[in-house]
Amino acid sequence: MKYKMVVLDLDGTLLDDEKQISEKNIRILNELHKSGVIITIATGRNYYMAKGLTDKLKNISPVILANNGAIIRRSHNDELLRKNYLDAAAFKKIYDAGIKRGLNPVVHVDEYKNGYDLIYERENYEEAYLGYIKKDYPRARLKKFETDSLKNILAVCYFDEYSKLSDFSLEMMELNKGEYNTICNRNISQRALLEFLHNEGCKWKALQKYVNDINIRNDEILAIGDDNNDIELILNAGLGIAMKNGTEECKNASKLISKYDNNNSGVYYVLSEVFEIK
Repeated sequence: MKYKMVVLDLDGTLLDDEKQISEKNIRILNELHKSGVIITIATGRNYYMAKGLTDKLKNISPVILANNGAIIRRSHNDELLRKNYLDAAAFKKIYDAGIKRGLNPVVHVDEYKNGYDLIYERENYEEAYLGYIKKDYPRARLKKFETDSLKNILAVCYFDEYSKLSDFSLEMMELNKGEYNTICNRNISQRALLEFLHNEGCKWKALQKYVNDINIRNDEILAIGDDNNDIELILNAGLGIAMKNGTEECKNASKLISKYDNNNSGVYYVLSEVFEIK
C-alpha cells in the first residue's frame, strides 16, 4: 500500500520538547511532499500557534486541522475550509458545571482575523489557569463569559490535575446527549487538559470530511500521534503510529510504535522505514 497522506500531530510528535521541528523531520517531509504525498497537520493547538510552529514547512504549506479538528485552514493563505463551532447552550451547561467544581475555563474562539484566539475571565490569569496562558502570548483577551455574547467557540478548556478533570469529564459524558465531544489529554507536563468541543470536533471526524473532498480513502492515510486526542485518528487510519513517548492509551490503539521519541526525530525514522527511504 502506498500511503497518499501523512497526518501528523505537533506536540510530542513532530515537535521536540523545545517546540522545534528537527532538520531530519523537515527533510523527510519535504521528500514525501515532492513524491506527491500530502502532508497534513492535526493538532490540539489553535491555528495561529500551529501555523507559527510549522513555519519551517512553508515549502509544503500543509493544511492544518487545529483545535482537534474544530477548524481547518490552509496554512499558506489562511483559507477557511471547515469549521465546527460549539453552540451557546452547550457552552452554558459546560461552564456552569465547571464553576460548581471550582473550575474556570479558557475558551478558544475563531477570531483569527480579528487578532485573538483565546478568551478568559479571570484577571489573575497566570494563577487562575495554572500557566495555560503564557504571559507573552499576545492573542488572549479578558472577557466576561456572557452566553449571549460568545460566538465562534472552538473549544472550552480546563487545565488541572488529571483526577479532577477525569471525574468532571465522566460526569459530563453521562449528561451529554450528542451536544459536545470531550477529550482529556495526559501527555502535558504534570497536568491534564480537558477539552469540550462540537460533537464533530475530533481530529478523525474533521479529517474524514477533508479527505472526502480530495478523494483519499481512509486506508491511504498514515497518521502519527502521541496523546489521547490522537487515538481515533490512529485507530481509523490505514496505518496508525504511536510515538515511543506516547501515552499507554495511544500506544495500545496503534499498529506500530516509533523506535525513537520526539526528541530524537522519531517521525523521520518511522517514515523512512515505512516509505523505504534511506
